[in-house]
Amino acid sequence: MNVEELVRDSLREMAREARPAAADLADRVLELRRRRRTRRITVSAVSAAAVAAVAVAVPLTDGGGRDVRPAHITDGRVAAHADQSPPRELIGAGDALMAGYSTQKGVDQPNKDRILTRTYRLLDPGTRTYRKDDRWAFATVAPGARMAAVLERDLPASRVGLLDLADGEVKRWVPVPQGAGAAVFSPDGGKLLVTTYAKNPDRAYWSARIQENGTMQPQGVPSRTGFTLIDVAAGTGQWHKLPYWKDRYGEALNARADLEFSHDGKFLWEAVETSPGRKYHALDGTDVRAPAVESHLWPSVEAGLSPDGRLAAGAFAGRGKEIASAIDDPVTGRRVTTVPGQQLLAWADGRRLIAWGIGGDGDEFHQRLVLVTVGSQKVRPLSGFRSPRDNSAGRWEPLFTTR
Repeated sequence: MNVEELVRDSLREMAREARPAAADLADRVLELRRRRRTRRITVSAVSAAAVAAVAVAVPLTDGGGRDVRPAHITDGRVAAHADQSPPRELIGAGDALMAGYSTQKGVDQPNKDRILTRTYRLLDPGTRTYRKDDRWAFATVAPGARMAAVLERDLPASRVGLLDLADGEVKRWVPVPQGAGAAVFSPDGGKLLVTTYAKNPDRAYWSARIQENGTMQPQGVPSRTGFTLIDVAAGTGQWHKLPYWKDRYGEALNARADLEFSHDGKFLWEAVETSPGRKYHALDGTDVRAPAVESHLWPSVEAGLSPDGRLAAGAFAGRGKEIASAIDDPVTGRRVTTVPGQQLLAWADGRRLIAWGIGGDGDEFHQRLVLVTVGSQKVRPLSGFRSPRDNSAGRWEPLFTTR
């Protein structure tokens, strides 16, 4: 199946299945500072960067009306493997699907630079298992886990590939001469947002070194230049200038400053270190006000809005062994309730979420994927535990998409 057929069938399915917080500035800055410090430490130790979980399209029929979707991916049931870490077989719940995961390591260079290197395991929709694919510096998976957007090694890349997960082949390469460093699909799968950089956002440069914990460490260099918005079906795009955000002291939040789509795909946003934590742009890059329903979303909480837009995944709200995360009203920002879980990763439906949960030892690094429900303290394990403080192959990062 070629990319045009994938996109056409995907948009047809999406059309059939269409579905219709107030934290103060100090808390937001603390959360962003914590995330920034974590990233800096990881860059120093293993050169960390955020992996964007994203979305594309799902084929439904073979052109003759016959449903060819794998039932195990589309039936919405919970798929759990609490004995597996890293997971070998499909994990998912409701609309949320773990479409792959990555591990990462820092690779020292002869000139004392250090490059974050990711290795991906992407879902094979035929076998329901995660298959290693070490060709890519960056990958993001589509709704239905049938297609991914991939970037080759040595970022920034000169092109972005549309990968068919069923056979592991790139069906189309789209040139990005401005230098691609990240990609994310719009919620309807029709557009691909590629963030462009002048330098590798996953490289820590010795020339920018600073002293940390008594030793000199290389650091990332902010270099975002803008973004290219690609029409997936046509394979054509237009670049827009949008340099990286700076605070009043001229400092950037992180070297990796990827852009994201809003919940409805009508706007773009980026994380900033001033209240309310997100800066919004129109699809041409001009500044706009945040949509009311997104005006209190935390930039560091991946789950974001619930599918129906009525609830928002909030920040960490518990300490010690009483681990909880907030559920907020997205318009007012007020806390509605809390659910068990250290970090909320993806909505399974309007009431259930996939989260990182920790064990009874209270170790914040000893985490496993769990399914939690608004209004309940029940926790259902979905995966085995990640190794505490293990930044080698055991420390895996999930990639979520929708079915």
